[in-house]
Amino acid sequence: MLLPQIKQPGQLKSLSVEELSSVAAEIRQFLIEKLSVTGGHLASNLGVVELTLAMHYCYNSPEDKFIFDVGHQAYVHKILTGRMDRFDSLRKANGLCGFVKRNESDHDVWEAGHSSTSLSAAMGMALARDLKGEHNKVIA
Repeated sequence: MLLPQIKQPGQLKSLSVEELSSVAAEIRQFLIEKLSVTGGHLASNLGVVELTLAMHYCYNSPEDKFIFDVGHQAYVHKILTGRMDRFDSLRKANGLCGFVKRNESDHDVWEAGHSSTSLSAAMGMALARDLKGEHNKVIA
C-alpha cells in the first residue's frame, strides 16, 4: 500500500506511472470505504482521481494555486495534502469540511461549494501574482 505513506503531494513526484496507477486504485477504494460510512460526494470524486494526481504530480501545491470549481470534487486533493487520517470526521462537527476550506490547509486557497467561480478566482489570483512579481502557477 502506497497511499498511507503519502503525507504531502510532493511525494508523488518520486513515483513511477505504475505506482501512480496503484495509488489511484487505493484512493478509489479508500473513498468507497470511507464515504459509505460518513456520506459525502462519491461519484464526483471518483471521477477526478487521475486528474487530481496529475495536478499534484505536475505542479507544486501550495506554491501553485489549485482552484476547484465545485468543492465537492476536492476529496482526492484533501487525501493527497495530508488529511487522509481525518476522513472519519468528514462532514461532522469539528471534522473535515465536505468542501475546500482555507483554514484546513495551506493547500486550500479558494473556498468553493457549489459556485462555478473558478475562472474568475483564478484570474484574480493570477493578476495579484503578477502585480506582486511572483511566478507561481494558478490552475482552475
